[in-house]
Amino acid sequence: MKDVIALTPKMPDSWAVVAGLYAGGPDVEAAGVNDGAVVQLRTADGRPLVAVEAPMLVHVAGEAERLLGDGVGAPPVPYWWTEVRASTAVPEAAPLAGSVAGRLRMLLGGAVWPAEAASLDVVAVPPGTGVTGITEAGLAVDVLTGSTAVVLVDRPVVPLNAWMSEILRTVAAAGLALQIVTPPHVRLTLPLRTALAGAPNRWVVQDSGNLYYDGLSGAELCWQDGTFTPVRTETGEGRVAEVFADASPATDRQLIVSFRVLHENVTDDLVLGGALRTAWTALTGSGPGGWGTAEPVNLPWSTDQLTALARERSPEPTHLLAVGHPGRPALATLRVSRTEGGVAEDVILTLGYGPDETPPLDAVEPLARTLATEHGLTSMLASLRRARRDLTVPPRFEAPPIPVSFTLGGADVRAAGLDHALRPPLDLSPVRLGTAVHYPLGDGTDAQAWTVLQRLSAHLRAVPAAG
Repeated sequence: MKDVIALTPKMPDSWAVVAGLYAGGPDVEAAGVNDGAVVQLRTADGRPLVAVEAPMLVHVAGEAERLLGDGVGAPPVPYWWTEVRASTAVPEAAPLAGSVAGRLRMLLGGAVWPAEAASLDVVAVPPGTGVTGITEAGLAVDVLTGSTAVVLVDRPVVPLNAWMSEILRTVAAAGLALQIVTPPHVRLTLPLRTALAGAPNRWVVQDSGNLYYDGLSGAELCWQDGTFTPVRTETGEGRVAEVFADASPATDRQLIVSFRVLHENVTDDLVLGGALRTAWTALTGSGPGGWGTAEPVNLPWSTDQLTALARERSPEPTHLLAVGHPGRPALATLRVSRTEGGVAEDVILTLGYGPDETPPLDAVEPLARTLATEHGLTSMLASLRRARRDLTVPPRFEAPPIPVSFTLGGADVRAAGLDHALRPPLDLSPVRLGTAVHYPLGDGTDAQAWTVLQRLSAHLRAVPAAG
């Protein structure tokens, strides 16, 4: 799919949308899909060409720059973000998408990304053209086979936006795999990387010539039986693409803090997101900038609003995103779920640092103490890795994170026994944090810390018998 985005200070009302839709001339029809959340431009015989997403009001500064690059020219927040998506299977679709976005800018002001795509032309679409695949929900993909939905994407950063989230849900419900195919210069956001990390979904990178490889594992791929599958040698082994493995080590670093808190006393007064806000403030000096369910993250930070959404979706789990303020790359995923013990919040907070910046490792232990004493901490793992400061994921090898510390919450300390928890058979110096125990593991430079963590975990699981 070819994406064009209109960033406008005014809301695209019905008249503005109608003006954009006329970019296709009289032979192109408009129809709503997904309960009206998407307007499709279709050929006279009903085949989709361009999809216009429902406009999103963005209150969070820096999101356009994070996802589209510096110099995008976004209006001051709040502004309206309207995605116009064209099929790559039809040559006329991309100019049509650019004309739709250009007409919105003409009427409402603002900017179009990419700027060169904007026009006011009427694009004639020959009869008998259309996309090659349509899911059951009416979402257009570039290739649809009996096992796989393939989407071609070419933008600097591919986010987990509302359209991508809907594609993932739709293909999963249909029992299909989603394979996103990109050129080698494309990067993913962390939320999309997480969504694609498990089988059967895959990020396929098309390098020079006919080389295809997995952007996360480096495995060489080939198109076989309607899907991209790993290339096998005569002995049945896979191959890793040289371009993936030969990447230079990153000089930037990422601090990753993963933790779970459990609210055992669930009342109508329970407010979620406080532990995430506490962690964010401890590590950056200020709270989150915004939250949402997809990218761009569009809502100003509000624990009350995210609590209301989680309560509305309960007992199903709720997956949320949070971002920081411009200048300090920070991104978090938050999963709220009901458990036998209460309501759990699972957080992965990632922060980016350049080669001249020092990650705040000295703030991790005080943070663990606060989470343990005030937020019902179950466990926390802090780790450091060499990876991009902007938190995007390139299709190149990146070394895994190295543990810095582990914290065991009070409930699990009681289950293991305090004396047992404080005396692991390792060269460690555990620290009591109220009812919790904190285990420093290193400074994030020695991969041997993984072995130490594994042995520590085994020790904590081996609860001594009562004597």
